[in-house]
Amino acid sequence: MLLPHLAGVAIEEVAEVSGVVCIRASALAAAVACVCCGYDATRVHSRYERYLADAPVGGRRLVVRLRVRRWFCDQSSCRVRTFAEQIEGVTVRHGRRTPLLRAMLEGIAVALAGRVGARLATALHASASRSTLLRLLAALPDPAAETPRVLGVDDFALLRGQNYGTVLIDCETGAPLELLPGRDAQPLANWLAAHPGVEVVCRDRSGAYAEGVRIGAPDAMQVADRFHLWQNLSKAVERCVARHRDCLRATEPQSTDRPTPQPQNEEPVGRFAQRAQRHHAKVHDLLARGHSIRGIARGLGWGQRTVQRSDGSPPSGPTICPA
Repeated sequence: MLLPHLAGVAIEEVAEVSGVVCIRASALAAAVACVCCGYDATRVHSRYERYLADAPVGGRRLVVRLRVRRWFCDQSSCRVRTFAEQIEGVTVRHGRRTPLLRAMLEGIAVALAGRVGARLATALHASASRSTLLRLLAALPDPAAETPRVLGVDDFALLRGQNYGTVLIDCETGAPLELLPGRDAQPLANWLAAHPGVEVVCRDRSGAYAEGVRIGAPDAMQVADRFHLWQNLSKAVERCVARHRDCLRATEPQSTDRPTPQPQNEEPVGRFAQRAQRHHAKVHDLLARGHSIRGIARGLGWGQRTVQRSDGSPPSGPTICPA
């Protein structure tokens, strides 16, 4: 009742040594099915002991010292001659933990992962390193994802400007579903064809994604998400302002009695203009000492074109300032 996963073994001794509970047990089965052909083996080849870490009991570590057997397979057509028995709920092939303890550590790894999970496991008397928890976490299969009602589609950069991929997200739960190679129409169309039931596809303004949705899910509604709408709007406003920047310059009101002439060569003011003037003076000082344009650029860490722009007349605005 206390250790139901050990129902398949005979417990011979329970002892406590230095705060660790040690259980000695042996297998009970009179015959074991071959791991290869399934034929019942009845002849024992040899016996050996396995030490298995188990889930803690009463705030103490638990170790199972299990005596298991190696069996002969008498089936002539089987490629296996001997095999070691595995006891359900207690042993797994090449495992040093019982499935119960492994499931416990997997739950900790899913919730907390590395260092924090290792500290919690130690407090629960089921010590495991952060690397062990991360390995257990990586070995878990991905949960089966249901076909979403609202699918989000966007691209991402593996190497910006060279390699791109497509990420699919359930917009209602925020859970990532799939990473597709490239950002072409066909991979998206294949995924949608294999996962029918998508009603709404929320995507960016890419024509390739629009074509993929039309091929893979022709009945789905295509909408643009809020981020890309704001991004498109901000770019359109920026282009519009750049085209009409001359209209936004402040002008002084003209007097109707006597027009006031506008200054022709007004000096720029502001910290950017002051910095540009300092750079201009520095370049001309180095030119006066006999330095070349290339040498000045290399010495100041500027671009050669920046030095060439400062070589002429004094700068008229902050746009020529090197960063």
